[in-house]
Amino acid sequence: MNVVVLGATSAIAEQVARLHAARGAALLLVGRKPGRLAAVAADLRLRGAARVEVRALELDELAAHAALAAEAEALLGPVDLVVVAQGALGDPAAYAADPAAAAAVLHTNLVAPASLLTAFAARLARRGAGSLVVLGSVAGDRGRGSNFAYGAAKGGLALFAQGLRNRWHRTGLHVLTVKPGFVDTPMTAHVPKNPLFASPERVAAAIVRAADARRDVLYVPWFWRFILLAVRAIPERVFKKLDL
Repeated sequence: MNVVVLGATSAIAEQVARLHAARGAALLLVGRKPGRLAAVAADLRLRGAARVEVRALELDELAAHAALAAEAEALLGPVDLVVVAQGALGDPAAYAADPAAAAAVLHTNLVAPASLLTAFAARLARRGAGSLVVLGSVAGDRGRGSNFAYGAAKGGLALFAQGLRNRWHRTGLHVLTVKPGFVDTPMTAHVPKNPLFASPERVAAAIVRAADARRDVLYVPWFWRFILLAVRAIPERVFKKLDL
């Protein structure tokens, strides 16, 4: 299997890559930190990867995406799986007051991943095979005052992935939208932990299983599907009074 991991130094993406390395996959890791990419690649080779290539790239730069998709095929051959883990939480205090900060969060978490998905989807759809896995968030299921720009981006990304899934499903291209809840990663290091937090290892294992089964949407852990079902049912006049 040939696997491309975009945003490969994120904790969840790294764990997904480890699981595919153990299966003997060939991988292309893309991220913006060369040193960290090299360390992850060395670890994956020890875990059994058939081959690991790395590319240091700022994935916010949209102009590079089409060339990246072409380069992935040139390096690995036909790509079977693309994991899009590009994203950043941003600073809610900053983007509540600064339009540029809000736009930057939307760009990193919606515009750039949508561009990457489009670049790879077109190639996989032409072949009539392959899977796209996009990391969204339960934060995209309802707008909350505490992280409204990040949540809006993830909500938009979920709709974008849904549209891709519906556009290309007759070609054989599979699109999985992943909606993790709280995950214990460096991105949430500042957040007090509680029993709702899951480990990156647990989330990654669920992602690989869902991709293998060609599921459409994955809430992980599973109970978030029901938590968000209840959250979405709260009337707006009540919800806006909650400290969420």
